[in-house]
Amino acid sequence: MSAESPVSGGEIAASSPPPSAVSVANIVYGLHTFAIVVGIAGTATILGSFIGSVPSIAAVVLNYVKRGDAKGTWLYSHYQWQIRTFWYALLWMLVAGAMILSVIGIFFGFALLAGLPLWLIYRIARGWMRLRDSQPMYV
Repeated sequence: MSAESPVSGGEIAASSPPPSAVSVANIVYGLHTFAIVVGIAGTATILGSFIGSVPSIAAVVLNYVKRGDAKGTWLYSHYQWQIRTFWYALLWMLVAGAMILSVIGIFFGFALLAGLPLWLIYRIARGWMRLRDSQPMYV
């Protein structure tokens, strides 16, 4: 992939990302994957493990601290993708919880909670595959 790859918002990646920024993005995808596996294999739910586990929270903090290193490159979109995955998962979990508390939305709330783990697995797998191929994410 050339250094002239498109990034979100029509920006053009001016340079290649530093190897350390690529390593951090891989570590973040790995931490999120570990949190999902713990949710599958352990007593926690996938969603609960993704939102509330130390590895996943550490991954988000690492994202915020290190995303400046990827600014202006195709890699920056991966940092945005990872951050948005975490915050949207939290948002949709809260929405589902509010729906479950209401009598009218209980079915939709449980359906949303059932679909969120699949969405999380998709987001992490898709992002990590595109990172492996040195391609930006769609943000």
